[in-house]
Amino acid sequence: MIDDFHKGLEPSTVPQDGSNLRILIVHTRWNSAIVQGLVSGAKKAMIEQHNVKPENIVIESVPGAYELPFAAKKLIEVSQIRAAEGANDLMGNVNLLDGLNLSSSAVPASTVSTNPAGSKQAFDAVICIGVLIKGSTMHFEYICEAVTQGIMRVGLDSGLPVIFGVLTCLNEEQALSRAGMDKEGKGHNHGLDWGSGAVEMALLKSRTL
Repeated sequence: MIDDFHKGLEPSTVPQDGSNLRILIVHTRWNSAIVQGLVSGAKKAMIEQHNVKPENIVIESVPGAYELPFAAKKLIEVSQIRAAEGANDLMGNVNLLDGLNLSSSAVPASTVSTNPAGSKQAFDAVICIGVLIKGSTMHFEYICEAVTQGIMRVGLDSGLPVIFGVLTCLNEEQALSRAGMDKEGKGHNHGLDWGSGAVEMALLKSRTL
């Protein structure tokens, strides 16, 4: 038995300054209450622990987990194209998801963080956040597999770090615990780890060995 075993993410020994990074968070609106807690955790870690500027965190939402890979891929492409073109206003007054026809439902204004400064910078990393809870059919297994493979593919194809922030839980209690929202207060918000992971991988991408 290891006496000093620590469950969870061990902090990096390399300084992780994200002050020059621009991070995209794409999250689902399914299981929204838990998802919002995870998104808040990711933002908290990036801002408070890694100096990422709040205006450089762009947040978009999609209906469910199955839509995460497509949205992440398209938003990465849009940011890279506009950065290459030297666009004066990457976000402007238009949601980046406009025209992608992901959902007919309007995105609540509170879930979208636009960049008032109109950054020309492409995204340095993406965090895909969602919560899948097993039901009584095989739908859970199919979606988990598809989303996992899809998110990995987006990262490998784009050459951009894409953090897998999708909880795959057997019940609601597990999901609440992993968002730090359990009644006992013993859980841990994994969004914190995803925020730190996004900064670390974004810096790793451009590191000179």
